[in-house]
Amino acid sequence: MQNSEAMALSSALLAVAGGLTQRIHEGVIARGFEGLRPAHGFAFARLAPDGATVTDLAVHLGVTKQAASQLVDEMVRKGYVERRPHPEDARARLIVLTGRGRDCTRAAEESAAEAVREWVGLLGEREVRSLGEQLLRIAPRGPIRPAW
Repeated sequence: MQNSEAMALSSALLAVAGGLTQRIHEGVIARGFEGLRPAHGFAFARLAPDGATVTDLAVHLGVTKQAASQLVDEMVRKGYVERRPHPEDARARLIVLTGRGRDCTRAAEESAAEAVREWVGLLGEREVRSLGEQLLRIAPRGPIRPAW
């Protein structure tokens, strides 16, 4: 593959990722979850299963602990997360999604599904499934980080 082809592929993948992030964000806002930025969604993805500490969240987002703490403070004020005692570490606090946070996460999932359905309309279901399989083969393992 020539450098120009590799650059074109890289640009296309970045454009798709950016467009998908924007579509999910717009879908969340359209469903009534205001006052959020795409970075909140990346945080929700880490918190969704069982919660996380501020340190865990900082690592996931690729930011300082202070920046993650400020993001958590903002999400607490907006009612999307709450701090709870950590079940295994008395010094730590567990950050968990509230009901509103879980509802917002479901809205993001619905928005993502709408975007992917449009891809199916353009490429066909077989091609989209194949694309997903191929991307999973080359996708880095670990957190998906926002572009700050």
